[in-house]
Amino acid sequence: MASAQRRGIIAALCASAMILSPAATVAQDAPPASVDLVNPLMGTDSSYELSYGNTYPAIAVPFGMNAWTPVTGKMGNGWGYTYSAHKINGFKQTHQPSPWMNDYAAFALLPMTGAVKAKEEERASWFSHKAEESRAWGYKVYLADYDVTTEIVPTARAAHFRFTFPETKDAHVLLDGYAGGSMVSVDPARRRITGYVSNNHGGVPANFRNWFVVEFDKPFTVSQTFDGQGTLTAGRRAEGDHVGAVISFATKKGEQVGARVASSFISAEQAQRNLDGEIGRDTFDQTRAKARAAWSAELDRIKVDDPDLDNRRTFYSALWRMLQFPREFHERGADGRLIHYSPYDGKVHDGPLYTDNGFWDTWRAVFPFFALMYPERDGEIMQGLVNTYKESGWLPEWASPGHRSVMIGSNSANLIADAYLHGVRGFDANTLYEAMVKNATTSEGRPRDKSGKVLSAVGREGVELYNQLGYVPYDVGINENAARTLEYATADFSLSRMAAALGKTDDARKYAEHAQNYRKLFDPQSGWMRGRNRDGSWSAAFSPYKWGDAFTEGNSVHYSWSVMQDVQGLIDLMGGDQKFVARLDSVFSTPPIFDDSYYGQVIHEIREMQIVDMGQYAHGNQPIQHMIYLYDWAGAPWKAQYHAREVMRKLYSAAPDGYPGDEDNGQTSAWYVFSALGFYPVTPTVGQYAIGSPLFRRTSVTMPGGKVLTIEAENNSRDNVYIQSATLNGTPYARPWLSREALQAGGTLRFVMGPTPNKRWGTATADRPFSMSAPGGAHSGG
Repeated sequence: MASAQRRGIIAALCASAMILSPAATVAQDAPPASVDLVNPLMGTDSSYELSYGNTYPAIAVPFGMNAWTPVTGKMGNGWGYTYSAHKINGFKQTHQPSPWMNDYAAFALLPMTGAVKAKEEERASWFSHKAEESRAWGYKVYLADYDVTTEIVPTARAAHFRFTFPETKDAHVLLDGYAGGSMVSVDPARRRITGYVSNNHGGVPANFRNWFVVEFDKPFTVSQTFDGQGTLTAGRRAEGDHVGAVISFATKKGEQVGARVASSFISAEQAQRNLDGEIGRDTFDQTRAKARAAWSAELDRIKVDDPDLDNRRTFYSALWRMLQFPREFHERGADGRLIHYSPYDGKVHDGPLYTDNGFWDTWRAVFPFFALMYPERDGEIMQGLVNTYKESGWLPEWASPGHRSVMIGSNSANLIADAYLHGVRGFDANTLYEAMVKNATTSEGRPRDKSGKVLSAVGREGVELYNQLGYVPYDVGINENAARTLEYATADFSLSRMAAALGKTDDARKYAEHAQNYRKLFDPQSGWMRGRNRDGSWSAAFSPYKWGDAFTEGNSVHYSWSVMQDVQGLIDLMGGDQKFVARLDSVFSTPPIFDDSYYGQVIHEIREMQIVDMGQYAHGNQPIQHMIYLYDWAGAPWKAQYHAREVMRKLYSAAPDGYPGDEDNGQTSAWYVFSALGFYPVTPTVGQYAIGSPLFRRTSVTMPGGKVLTIEAENNSRDNVYIQSATLNGTPYARPWLSREALQAGGTLRFVMGPTPNKRWGTATADRPFSMSAPGGAHSGG
């Protein structure tokens, strides 16, 4: 054998060996990137009767103004995409925060072949999850009836579509403007469709419109329009309650047709500006890469190192979901400044605006996460609240896109004060304080809906009686009165803290006193919170298991723990540590009995409590989600550790049935994200996080400013859920809570885990988290 030939063979063998070398094997076996672990289908197996999330596979970037989703349901139905469905009838631009709120400003695209079918039920195509790819940064599915593959990737205010067609002379793309007011205009010369849609379910002024532009990269030979009955007409323009357009062309086998779509709440010109600014001449692949990079930048701020792939998938899927809301409602004008159409006064204003959020849900953990991890974004959201107040005269409690009359409370106070006390700046704090005081002072002049009815969810329903009596009475025709009282008291605590920070000493003292109003509803005979009549007597025929009535989407067993500002005060009312702990234990040990007579049916929240075999613990709804961590205040932190891990293990997974109830704009996700890290925010404004049980062996969190907090859990496993000891930067740590300052300073937080409780760790009375009634937490609001 010639030496040259021999050298060639040796080189080839060496090259083959490199493929299997240890270094190459490590590269092949490297853990998947965080962005690749996200499953946007988590929570989509839901219905009116039972929610496992009530989510849809959003095609969006973080906090994007628009999202897109495949549609399997009927037009106007809040359950637009459900995992159990078999057909897709369109891909719609959506702003839906919840099926209970429904959508607004929606329109849909759908590719098809053969005869044009405009009616929703006729055009729907069979699809399979086996031929569906839902990723953090985009979506792809095969429409079997048309032999067409659809791909979508997003930007904040635009999206890039790519349709792969078969060989046909009859290829089409349909645009459905949906009912509720729409217009379409087809321009073959510019290869585009423009128009507007006005559909909504409330919260908009009379001039509300979402202007859109769709540009195709292939000429089309035929254009038609259609109406709500699906009647096709040759033409290029249509306007009415429900119109749409169809463009047609011939394609070769495997030919890919691109469409670039953008919209604006300001004008048609601004829609074009959004398209040019966010996609421009980028290819589909470039848009996809940018979307993937946008998500990677956010998700990689928390890096998890743990052998349990399922838990990592659930974590990143929950984190991904949490970073979608609230949505930006502002756009960037011709001069580059932020501007927004106001869904409150119908005018265009300077500055930021955010929407699609219910503060009853998200004040608990979503906004504390923003204050901790995203202070600049949180400051911009707060300035958006300033703009809402200036444009409507009130703070939003549920905005979609404007004021909606849903849920209760005055919870905007909690997230505003929490942001300010956590050092978030970049907003007009004095104006927001004025708005908070207005909420706490009067119910007069609140906005009304189109029928003239007062939006009772804006401001505080019954605030005058609350200020007079210290509670909202049961017998004055105000539903959910006990829940309102408890939530107002927590908001008053936040208001007192904000007042103190702004140097308003008298207000701080006044609202700190109001924060103690929870005491007026505690019934010492039953040991639960209870509705109270105007004359001071208790509501008749009380049952702690009665849902609704004096409470909101829960019962007294759930709401009696809503004293986040003064857990020690609640412990004292319930008879001390041992009785308090026993009462907490009873929530899990009491069978899931219920009284649904107030609703006249078993609402989905009741059913979700009933079926998971956790007693009265109703994690699928927000009022009780913090309850597990209250063990830290009563000298039994090992029980918080156990139950936190049980809930994570049992009620969450990165699957279509992966949530225990409504996901609710990131709140249920935020509970998981915080709990998996090992701590949770219970009391607003004080900057303390109650410790539970870290889920992962090692987590690195990049804090604002770039400092890294490393959380280690030695010996962590499914069975080793109990903290044996802890150190912070090498120093023994025995408090059952962590401070914001310690977390944001970075360093190493190290836990040693074990299979049995260490009943000495974290139990010292002096080490308990903040309470108004505890030493140092006096009722001063300071």
